Amino acid sequence: MPDPLSLSVRAAAQEIAAGRRSAEALTRACLDRIAAREGLVGAWHYLDPEAALAAARQRDAEPPRGPLHGIPLAVKDLIDTADMPTGYGSPIYEGHRPAADAACVALARAAGAVVLGKTVTTEFACFTAGKTANPHNPAHTPGGSSSGSAAAVADGMVRLGFGSQTAGSTIRPAAYCGCVGYKPSFGTIARAGVKALADSLDTIGVMARTVDDAAFFTGIIAGRPALRDIAMPGAAPRFGLYRTPMWGEAEPSTIAALDRARAALEKAAAWIAEIVVPPEHQNLTAAHDTIMGFELVRGLAYERIYRSAELSPRLAQLLDQGMTVGAEAYDAAVAETAAARARLEAFFGPCDAMLVPAAPGEAPPGLGYTGDPVFSRMWTLLGVPCLTLPALWGDSGLPAGVQLVGRVGTDARLMEAGLFLEHALAETA
Repeated sequence: MPDPLSLSVRAAAQEIAAGRRSAEALTRACLDRIAAREGLVGAWHYLDPEAALAAARQRDAEPPRGPLHGIPLAVKDLIDTADMPTGYGSPIYEGHRPAADAACVALARAAGAVVLGKTVTTEFACFTAGKTANPHNPAHTPGGSSSGSAAAVADGMVRLGFGSQTAGSTIRPAAYCGCVGYKPSFGTIARAGVKALADSLDTIGVMARTVDDAAFFTGIIAGRPALRDIAMPGAAPRFGLYRTPMWGEAEPSTIAALDRARAALEKAAAWIAEIVVPPEHQNLTAAHDTIMGFELVRGLAYERIYRSAELSPRLAQLLDQGMTVGAEAYDAAVAETAAARARLEAFFGPCDAMLVPAAPGEAPPGLGYTGDPVFSRMWTLLGVPCLTLPALWGDSGLPAGVQLVGRVGTDARLMEAGLFLEHALAETA
């Protein structure tokens, strides 16, 4: 019988629902992996093995609740859980117990998922790192802010994890750790019960081992059958190769990853065309900085005004910078963003997805710096769906990811393109 941790989420849930496997056995396999690796990786902020096993046994004793019945799940510690502490990566909230689950957690449990525990986030999902190390080389960062979820999924501790993204906090750590990271179209997954940072940017994302797992999970949580039931497209999708205005930030590993993805798509007979940078994209990274700075000051108003002594120097600096952003500059950045969004249909043209960089390169050395979200900022700002998957493994043992970007609201089409690219890369491995 196959290792339970090797099964897809869909297959494992079906096996448990049919009584051929148990939720307890799957949960125990996850906990065994965590016990063997957590000392090195440090992915978890809170873990109660006995509570997780008790929840799994409850699933085994009852009729299937839904399509995630018995599936273990990691929850980023930015997301509220009623039965577990939620600290938001800050000493201000150490031991904090929310009154209710966040909407996404409640929906996952209602579908049968077993919440294993809370994974490490950077402080308030900004840039001050937690304890997590890259599972492939613990001398390197896992990225941030969804550090723990990316590391836990990439290391095989669990197949699914919730993350979030305000700049690059799902895509970058997934790329650095070598798992699939998916930031849906803005608002696809309900944000109620998630610590707010920047209201027009915050997006719930997911970490998974495969594109199908990410789409299946999100489709269930978001009530999107087309996502839940994606399949390999009958005809090859049409891709644009878009190096973006930030191409000068790309390191050799990212350049090589993009080249490999392009070659794999061409070998699979996909149509792919080089896309020229349009004028409306030139200043979007700066617009994101302006909007995030202005909204961060207001999203963290309580902490800034009443608990400033307990903030890290890095976050205090970000807030100070945000305080210099006036309403006029903010409104201008919002208007510039709206104009770029209005041009997205023309930008995509005949393309189903754009192939773009996911991060500057491999995960940087050291655990104090989580890397630069430069290749995610504009896409988060535009609210488009984004998907990263590993394309290359370097001599260092670290992965380099590539990113696919789609039109707003066409998440199922983007994920089908992701399935196609995932298969094409496997065929050229």
